[in-house]
Amino acid sequence: MTTNEWIKKNTYHHSDFEDLQTLVKEKQKRGLTISLCIPTLNEAKTIGKEVVIFKSELMNRYPLIDEFAVIDSGSEDNTLEIASSFGADTYLASDILPNLEDKKGKGENLWKAIYQLKGDIIVYIDADIKNIHPRFVYGLLGPLIYRDEVKYVKAFYDRPLAFSQGIRPSGGGRVTEILTRPLFSLFFPDLAAIIQPLSGEYAVRREVLEKIPFPIGYGVETSHLLDVYHEQGLDAFAQTDLDQRVHRNQETRALGKMSFGILQTFLNRMRTYGMATDLPELNTLLRQFQVRENQFEMVEKTIIEDERPPMITIPEYRKKMGMKALPGEKTGKAKKTPEKENKEK
Repeated sequence: MTTNEWIKKNTYHHSDFEDLQTLVKEKQKRGLTISLCIPTLNEAKTIGKEVVIFKSELMNRYPLIDEFAVIDSGSEDNTLEIASSFGADTYLASDILPNLEDKKGKGENLWKAIYQLKGDIIVYIDADIKNIHPRFVYGLLGPLIYRDEVKYVKAFYDRPLAFSQGIRPSGGGRVTEILTRPLFSLFFPDLAAIIQPLSGEYAVRREVLEKIPFPIGYGVETSHLLDVYHEQGLDAFAQTDLDQRVHRNQETRALGKMSFGILQTFLNRMRTYGMATDLPELNTLLRQFQVRENQFEMVEKTIIEDERPPMITIPEYRKKMGMKALPGEKTGKAKKTPEKENKEK
């Protein structure tokens, strides 16, 4: 299948799945269970509306979602209290798999959701969406419910529109168009067909999520695409147009930090795949500038794209899921995770 053929076959609009009664019947026919996870950190302004809409429309009115959880990084506002008051299950990431060293980052929350939640499919939705609507969930689930061969569905926004003056270009955000898409075009051209690779909204089968590592920081979405593509190819993906997404924009310096983390993840994957074997040790110190009283000051920030191993390698998860112990893993005694072994060394 060519890239253009993939785009035609595997690109959807959320309206393709707006008949929720039929979607629920198909989900039940296939015996699927679905969990919704919202990772949070100080999202009190928007989390309440998201919980109300998803709970009322996709659990109470249409039983599309079986489980709805907010997993928090340690908010200093009342994010968790609000989410709980409107009916979501709430967890602190640090309370999940507490024997592991605590790490902070969105990717950590996403990774721990695999352990905490029960669904065959997990849907991840960002917490800062101002124009939240049920389409953000059912639009992503449709391809997974109707097509067994689809494993991972990404969201995108602002579809291309034809009008009298020409065509309005569409794509991802600033980091996508300046960094990620050029990198994909150079080294993984098939992945350039994914319109918004860094979108925070996606739905994935558990069988895929549990087998891939998770950067805990900015590189998590990039690593997902690379790892799933490396193992299963482009046909495992689909993407859904969710129309418009309204959220807060970040300043340029914050985008620089994001790009630095993504680039670390990308180059590490290149090394892992044997595509760049002579890379030097990557520097983790990002240098940026600010001006104070007409003087330029260098601002340094250490950004380390630490990673969690595939969840399937965690003894507690294997026990919870009824899986056989890994070679060398003794019954009743947890095997040390790779990150703990490295720390002890």
